[in-house]
Amino acid sequence: TPQHLTLQHNTREKRNSIMTDDRLRCALIYRLDRNLADANITSTIGGTENEASGNGITLSSIPTKAAVILLAKYDHASQYESHGGCDEGTLYGGRDKNYADAVAMVIGNDPPIVSADSNSLGGFKVVQSEVHQVVYGVDTDGLCMGVITGLKYPSRVAIQMIIELHGEFTEKCGVQAKSGTINSLSRKSKPIMSSICTKYDDLSSVDKTSAILGKVDEVKTSMQGNIAAMLANTEQADSLAQQSDQLNIQAEVFKEKSTDLKKQMKCKNLKLTIILIFVVVGILAVIFLPIMLKFKNAAKSDNP
Repeated sequence: TPQHLTLQHNTREKRNSIMTDDRLRCALIYRLDRNLADANITSTIGGTENEASGNGITLSSIPTKAAVILLAKYDHASQYESHGGCDEGTLYGGRDKNYADAVAMVIGNDPPIVSADSNSLGGFKVVQSEVHQVVYGVDTDGLCMGVITGLKYPSRVAIQMIIELHGEFTEKCGVQAKSGTINSLSRKSKPIMSSICTKYDDLSSVDKTSAILGKVDEVKTSMQGNIAAMLANTEQADSLAQQSDQLNIQAEVFKEKSTDLKKQMKCKNLKLTIILIFVVVGILAVIFLPIMLKFKNAAKSDNP
């Protein structure tokens, strides 16, 4: 139904936003048991058995699909990692698939190459999906360390983390790991895994490159803020200049109109003055002309 499709879409968007970051999710420890594997192969490179050409790594016999036994797990993100369906490119096997089982499936299908030179961790692999990645490696005893991170978490830092985890775990639980049963060492190794996950969850404290990139991002953000402020000030200055120009234009128009009005008022006043003069002259003429005529007639009568 459309409602069901919308719910699936929202769930997927939420999942993508959670995992496509630079956060560390969980750490896992497995044992690859060759005795329980389906088949073994011996690597032959350059015509010499058990010798890797070019990199000096000697390869031991490893299974094409290793039997993977979970020894310990620590969910640093404190959430049950599952998918709402089997999507293309995902690492989880299907709906409600536990993250430890899913990673075991990944390792079992694509086991790391074991270095026989020493008991150090090697054969590192990075398997990515659309939203997250799994980084893992193994030692000569088949002890495999893995971690799930967001896609933006640097794989080189994840490798550095599982190397450190391997060293501390083997020191404390190495003997038990050789014969441990499923999830038997989670409680004992929890302080180690918790401490290392907390340490490596802060990239700036364990990776100089990430710290520098973080500072660059801070400077970039600050510069963007400064540029935005400068642009805002420039826009304000432009706006003030436009307002000033408009005021100047309005002042010129007002001056022209006031000059025209002044001329009009002068003409009107002149007309009124002329009219007033004619009125006064007319009134005087009306008053004095009869008197003058009367005196003139009187003078004629006195002199017959």
